[in-house]
Amino acid sequence: MNLENKIVVVTGAGSGIGRALVVRFKAEGAKHVVSVDINPESAEQTADLIGDRSFEADVSNENDVVRLIKMTEEEVGQIDLFCSNAGIGLGKDLHSATNEDWQKSWDINVMSHVYAARHLVPRMIERGGGYFLNTASAAGVLNQIGSATYGVTKHAAVGFGEWLAIHHKHEGIKVSMLCPQAVRTAMYRQGTDSSAAAGVDGVMEPEELADVVVRELEKESFMILPHPMVLEYMRNKTSNYDRWISGMHKLMRKIAGIG
Repeated sequence: MNLENKIVVVTGAGSGIGRALVVRFKAEGAKHVVSVDINPESAEQTADLIGDRSFEADVSNENDVVRLIKMTEEEVGQIDLFCSNAGIGLGKDLHSATNEDWQKSWDINVMSHVYAARHLVPRMIERGGGYFLNTASAAGVLNQIGSATYGVTKHAAVGFGEWLAIHHKHEGIKVSMLCPQAVRTAMYRQGTDSSAAAGVDGVMEPEELADVVVRELEKESFMILPHPMVLEYMRNKTSNYDRWISGMHKLMRKIAGIG
């Protein structure tokens, strides 16, 4: 996708990856980049960086997503690229995660993508197509040391992206899944278990990641891997699952300080 003159929506745009994407997309010549966040002040701060619009929305609430799509298309224009970027990393393992933690992770990390597609795909098909960029994580293809809620829901996010691409490609719907390892965001700086293992291969700046995203969108790549070593890890996983599990177990013990 060439971003010039396109209308883009970015959720989770109040900081980190979302903010970097907003700024980079505008620099690429996008006509409008709408900044969306559950925190309206943060969304407005991002929008002010590029002189564009911002909306408040809780993407775990389907009605909010419907309202966001409707308002954008009525007040800004038809959405060409929807970046479902908002996510949550609670860093909860099997024993510490409550049912509420699991549901919150599911609603934000998975259902937000479902809601956007459910209500935007029919509009996009009617006008000939459209594009979804869904932020998951390397945890969505490799799993996560420490956080069960994160690893499981990010896997589901990747699975939904695959389903969306498989079933609607012939109708002009394009999908990219953004699956980075550690990025210097608020989630990483919180030092949760979700971020501990991800820093093994270094930490990328959000602006660096945004550069990769633009290049991969131009190629319309389904899987966007800002950290190149993730592809090697994926190949190791599929070539010998048992050995990969053993290696991940060894990494878990090292991080947890288990002798």
